[in-house]
Amino acid sequence: MEGSGAEALLRSVCAMNDPEPREMLLSIAPSALPIGISGIEKRFGGVSVLRDLSLDVAAGEFLTLLGPSGSGKTTLLMILAGFVRANFGSIKVGGEEIITTPPHRRNIGMVFQNYALFPHMNVFHNIAFPLKQRRVSAADTAERVEKALDLVQLKGLGERRVDQLSGGQRQRVALARAIVFEPRIVLMDEPLSALDKGLREHMQIELRNLHRRLGMTTVYVTHDQREAITMSDRIAVMNAGRIEQIDRPEVLYARPQTRFVAGFIGDSSFIPVECRNGSVWYEDRKIRMAAMAPSSGSHLMVVRPEKLRLVTDAEPSGSVNVLPATVGDVIYQGDSFVCYAVLRDGQQVTLRDYCRSDVLAKLPRPGEPVNLGIDAEDVVLVAAD
Repeated sequence: MEGSGAEALLRSVCAMNDPEPREMLLSIAPSALPIGISGIEKRFGGVSVLRDLSLDVAAGEFLTLLGPSGSGKTTLLMILAGFVRANFGSIKVGGEEIITTPPHRRNIGMVFQNYALFPHMNVFHNIAFPLKQRRVSAADTAERVEKALDLVQLKGLGERRVDQLSGGQRQRVALARAIVFEPRIVLMDEPLSALDKGLREHMQIELRNLHRRLGMTTVYVTHDQREAITMSDRIAVMNAGRIEQIDRPEVLYARPQTRFVAGFIGDSSFIPVECRNGSVWYEDRKIRMAAMAPSSGSHLMVVRPEKLRLVTDAEPSGSVNVLPATVGDVIYQGDSFVCYAVLRDGQQVTLRDYCRSDVLAKLPRPGEPVNLGIDAEDVVLVAAD
């Protein structure tokens, strides 16, 4: 976004008709506020994009909206920012309703996907722009911009032109501009998507550490599951305008509640099972699981590649479930290997393990029969439909 379009959008983010008292602009670390989203609905023409969506974000939390393209995550972020008006619902920040508050009065920092920096301004003036809109004095502006530059590790680059910066440096300038005016909430719309893999992973850690230092409530949008897991306190997995599941990253991975969540976060194989009288059956085998099994109905057993292992005994012992299979292929990947296997009913599953010497010595060949083991505590069921 360049030229007048970008400037108009940034002015709507940064401007404020009533300037804040100067004493409120002296520190970078503000008091975070909680966000309460209730019953949000949004339609574009006849298409429903968000459907009765409710979500609470704790003060100081780093919450990620994760989902595929078209799931509604960016629309929800734009509604939070005030750029898109919901058809119905409520948004409260610190208990105060803001659903009709214009963007420039929400005191929310925004980092866009393409950074939306002003190409005709140097780094200093890009970061200072929201302070200028708030009529902060030149001396205070200089002090706060220097603090922001130091926070994002760009100290000494204030006079540099935007076109002289790397992608990672531009991302940091955009972040500095978003936090320099002391917002209590920061929204980020896929800010790392344009970076290469190595830099993106480095910036994930930097953003996470900066969030911990500042303590601002942060809502982050991405379609990258690994990015979400790396950075978030909690993740809201979105699908078709609704939240499928919201929880801590480790809970979402270990205990997905729907097939969509299990398939979107991490790799999974799905094995059809039947529940009868509180027991789980795969063909003629009873499946042990640590959690309480559903009383009846068709379900899918979620199998993560790292939870499967090669076992020597064909019959289950203790809490291990054994699944007979035939090896389709084995692929060496340096520190690990992947084994593709086919169960008796034709279902393909994937096993992944580290290349330890004891494991490598017993690796099967394609076409060989094997027994795959999965512990009862790793058995997770989701609804089949």
